[in-house]
Amino acid sequence: MILSIHPDNPSPRHIEMVVNVLKKGGLVIFPTDTVYGLGCSIDQPKAVDQIARIKGIKKENANFSAIFNDLSMVSEYTKPIDNTIFRMLRRNLPGPFTFILNANNNIPRIFQSKKKTIGIRIPQNNIVMEIVKAFGHPLLTTSIHDQDEIVDYTTDPYVLEENYGKVVDLIIEGGFVGNEPSTVIDCTTDDFEIIRQGKGVLLE
Repeated sequence: MILSIHPDNPSPRHIEMVVNVLKKGGLVIFPTDTVYGLGCSIDQPKAVDQIARIKGIKKENANFSAIFNDLSMVSEYTKPIDNTIFRMLRRNLPGPFTFILNANNNIPRIFQSKKKTIGIRIPQNNIVMEIVKAFGHPLLTTSIHDQDEIVDYTTDPYVLEENYGKVVDLIIEGGFVGNEPSTVIDCTTDDFEIIRQGKGVLLE
């Protein structure tokens, strides 16, 4: 099912429809400030299992990220963040970045593994931010790669429906998104490291 949501002024009624799907353990494809993402509630283990199966990977080995509404929500899933990293997060979020941080004990329970890190996202996208705000919990997320070897990511929600309509519960059509992934920054050591340059210029 495709649900069209206005990218600038998301309807509260539409946002509530998405939240209801997530509460029931459903899978949702949504726009971000980089590419379309596939996600679910971070608190729904069976939904996480489904996403791992769709991606063809083992859940305990997955490098999923999580979308948060703000840094306060981030702190519920990470170890204490030092001042240097915290200032960098504040300067760059919301934005097209994935910051890898040291996870606290909430993450092993979610992934049923010894995972010690989590990738955090706070996208500059009104739709997904309103969803997380209304839901009150982070969304586990992963980018959707296109089946075409030349095109890295699918940008058309109607193509996404053709490819994933039978395995997800909802696809949000929310305007144009690009074909460039987020920049990934590893903040788990003393000196942070850009491990993938994507969209955005990092302000240090």
